Amino acid sequence: MAKRYDFSQQIFSASQLLPQEEVLAVMPKKQKLYIGIPKETAFQENRVALIPSSVASLVSRGHRVVVEKEAGLKSSYLDNEYSEAGADIAYDTEHVYKADVIIKVTPPSMEELEYFRPNQIIISPIHLPTITGELLSKLKQKRVIALAWEYIQDNNGTFPLVRIISEMAGTSAILTAAELMSNSSNGQGVLLGGIAGVPPAKVVILGAGVVAEFATRTALGLGADVRIFDDNVYKLMRIRQLLGQRLYTATLNSEALTKELYDADVAIGAIHATTGRSPMVVSDEMVSHMKAGAVIVDVSIDQGGCFATSRLTTHDKPTFREYGVIHYCVPNIASRISRTASIAVSNLLTSILIQAEHTGSIERLIYDQIGLRHGVYAYKGCLTNDYLGEKFQIKTTSLDLLLTSNL
Repeated sequence: MAKRYDFSQQIFSASQLLPQEEVLAVMPKKQKLYIGIPKETAFQENRVALIPSSVASLVSRGHRVVVEKEAGLKSSYLDNEYSEAGADIAYDTEHVYKADVIIKVTPPSMEELEYFRPNQIIISPIHLPTITGELLSKLKQKRVIALAWEYIQDNNGTFPLVRIISEMAGTSAILTAAELMSNSSNGQGVLLGGIAGVPPAKVVILGAGVVAEFATRTALGLGADVRIFDDNVYKLMRIRQLLGQRLYTATLNSEALTKELYDADVAIGAIHATTGRSPMVVSDEMVSHMKAGAVIVDVSIDQGGCFATSRLTTHDKPTFREYGVIHYCVPNIASRISRTASIAVSNLLTSILIQAEHTGSIERLIYDQIGLRHGVYAYKGCLTNDYLGEKFQIKTTSLDLLLTSNL
C-alpha cells in the first residue's frame, strides 16, 4: 500500500497550525459634530435650518451646535429656546462660521464665503438662477465641501428635501394663485372654485411630481378645474392613482399645451430637474396668447423656471406682469410658511447628521451613500457638478475619484 503524503507539512508552518486569535471588524470612531446655524439674510428668508427640538436631540448625543443671535426669530423661535436646548448663542456672524458644518436655508453669499476655511462643509440650496461663476470660483478657492439640497437623494433615489419643500410649495402655489386672482391683489376678481351657476377657474399644472400632486389636491379641494401635463406617462398614471380621480392628463406637446393655456386662469410650473436646469416648456409666444389677468406661479424658478417669461422675484416684490399675465416667481416660496417649513427641513437635516454620527463623519457618509454624494457640487477645491461646469465653463472633476484619493 502506497504511503500517504501529508501536504500540510509543506503548505503550513507550525505556527500557522496553531489556533489563531479572532479578528473583529473595527467600527469607525464616532465623531462629534460642530454645527453652525447662521442667521439668514438673503431673499427675505424667514426659515431656520434647525429648530430647538432638533438642536436638543443633537446636543444630547454629544454634538455641539452654535446658533447666531435671532436666527430663528422669523420662524417664532427665540434665542432662549435654543440656549435651553443646549445650543451656544453667537452674537457675531464670524463666531458661527468657526463650526465645521454650516447649514443654511439659502445659498451662501460672497460675503459669507469670506468666513469659510478649507475642509469645512456647507449644506444649503444653490438656487440655479442666482448662482454665479464668481461664487463657484470662490467656493473652489476656499476648498470647502458643498452639498446642494436640490440634489441630495435617499436610498430609493428620491429627493427627500425637495419632496418635503415641494409638498409645501404645491399647496402654497395654489393658495397664492387664488389670492393673486382677487381684486385686492389687482387680479380679475375670480374665485378659484366657482359657485353654483358660475364655472370654476381652470388650472394648468406643468409636471406630475410632488409639487403637482399637492397643487392638484389643493386646487381640487377648492373646486377648480385641473389639467396636468408631463412627458412621463408613468407619472401621469401615478398622480391619477394617488388622487383616485380620472383627471385630465396629457403629455407635453406644444399644440395641446397652447390650447389649454389659452383660456387658463392659473398655470403652475412644477417641473423638477434631477441635475441642472429645469426644462423650459412654455415659450414667450405661448404666454403672449394667455388671457390678460391670468396667473403664473413658477415653482421651478429655483432651477431656472419652466416659463420663458419667468424671472426671479422676491417676497418684497413677488409679482410682475408680462403680456398682461401676472407672474409669481419667488424661489423660496415655503418661506411664507416659515415655521412649518423650518420644522419639516430640520427633521430631515437632523436625520442626515445622526447618520453621519454612526459612520464616523459627514465626509465618510458622503463616501458610503451614493444619494448624499449626488448632492455634492464642490469638493476641496474642485467643482464636481457637470452641469455647473458646463454652464460657467469651469473644469469639473469626478467626485468618485476625489473621494477615493482622499479616504
